[in-house]
Amino acid sequence: MRALCEMNAGGEDLYPSDPITRAKINMVMDWKTSSIYPDLFHLAYMMFGVAVDEDMAKKQFAKLLESHFPVLLNVFLKDRQFCFSDKPTIADLAVAPIITLLKGRKKFYEQVPDAVKEYYQRVYDAFPGAHEYFKMLDDMCSNYDGPGADAEP
Repeated sequence: MRALCEMNAGGEDLYPSDPITRAKINMVMDWKTSSIYPDLFHLAYMMFGVAVDEDMAKKQFAKLLESHFPVLLNVFLKDRQFCFSDKPTIADLAVAPIITLLKGRKKFYEQVPDAVKEYYQRVYDAFPGAHEYFKMLDDMCSNYDGPGADAEP
């Protein structure tokens, strides 16, 4: 996403050139890739036909609730509507869609904090041109009924 923004007109709207702002966006995107995303494996990959460990799914979900979501809400979104910003950036496009993956485990998703769900909705609303893609992922996850779909957190 970073390269696409740098190579295309209007990219600075989503990936500002100010070094401080850009560093914050990079931090969020790197956090998503190195911290939160690895803890989604056992929570979500069963939807892609991968065998997962249900006990690990519970541990990973606990980590989301105890560690990752507080960082998202109390650091990246502190006093802001979007990650370190009052307008959406590529950091939000990197983070918000992965929240949808939790919908594949209905009872887990019910326990996702409302503030996280509200953040997802703000990002969704901010990018009407991407609704088709958000919906495709949401439909896949919401309609998943295979192993783990009805597991308890």
